[in-house]
Amino acid sequence: MDLKQRILALVSDDLDDIEKALTDNLHPNLELVSRVANHILFSGGKRLRPLLMVLSARLCGYNGDYDKTFSVIFEYLHAATLLHDDLVDDASLRRGVPAAHTVFGNETAVLVGDFLLARGLSIAADTSEPRIIKIISEITENMSQGEIHQLDRKGKLDLSESEYMDIIRSKTAVLFQGACRISAILAGASPEKESHLARYGYHLGMAFQMVDDLLDYSFDSIKLGKNVGADLREGKLTLPVINALTKARADDRELMQSIIQNPGFTEKEFAWLTEKIANYGGIRYARETASNHIKNACKALASFPSSPTKDILGDIATYALERKH
Repeated sequence: MDLKQRILALVSDDLDDIEKALTDNLHPNLELVSRVANHILFSGGKRLRPLLMVLSARLCGYNGDYDKTFSVIFEYLHAATLLHDDLVDDASLRRGVPAAHTVFGNETAVLVGDFLLARGLSIAADTSEPRIIKIISEITENMSQGEIHQLDRKGKLDLSESEYMDIIRSKTAVLFQGACRISAILAGASPEKESHLARYGYHLGMAFQMVDDLLDYSFDSIKLGKNVGADLREGKLTLPVINALTKARADDRELMQSIIQNPGFTEKEFAWLTEKIANYGGIRYARETASNHIKNACKALASFPSSPTKDILGDIATYALERKH
């Protein structure tokens, strides 16, 4: 049994409960809202963010009955950003199926995304815990600003590594970090445990996004559920490209940039570009950077006593680095 299958076997009951909670807590007043939400929520997502919240709460000794309900906030927030992202990027596919805006229209996709954001905040408010409500609000702000930052720098060849890191922190890592941190608050854990889990989530989220970006240069569109070179076609420069461009010879860099700036590049051109990115060490650098984040995530778990839940969180960190899709 490979690592992914082992993790899924260990958390199958939790995933079943999360799946039920996603439906039970949606509460749309219109059938159209339900159809669009279901299109994005139940099209093959990993449920990693709500699962992290449930497991982190368990690691802190939580024994209440609100963890599964609360965990869906993170999937609602994530789904909302996907609806908005796909529209902004004019993406045609999401997880191998047509993007929601291509099926239901732009206006509907935007408004259902807004509904999911609001639904997440409503569930947070039910805790009557000001700190939790504040963190969820800050996550929503950060994710929006990350998207705006990425949009503002779309297609810019001078995007720096530090800017890239800030974008993926805002877009991805804060949601992972929040899912883990809030679980400690919900469980009434110590500030130390809250801090350790926040660090685990942050580093896991950073690595997860870096690996996700790497997959654009590693596998075909069928396996990824998106078009070949989708990130570059959408004007998104990611760490492998940014790093390789800083090392490339002038003649190679000029050709690489000409391909990057042309969203209509061919598969042959993309294959050449991918080879150059690899030859100049961009792919290796991105993987090593992600690996360092995973090491830091595992270090953050070290202070917790040994338990099956701790082992699963460690396995999730390992899988985040090794995953192929």
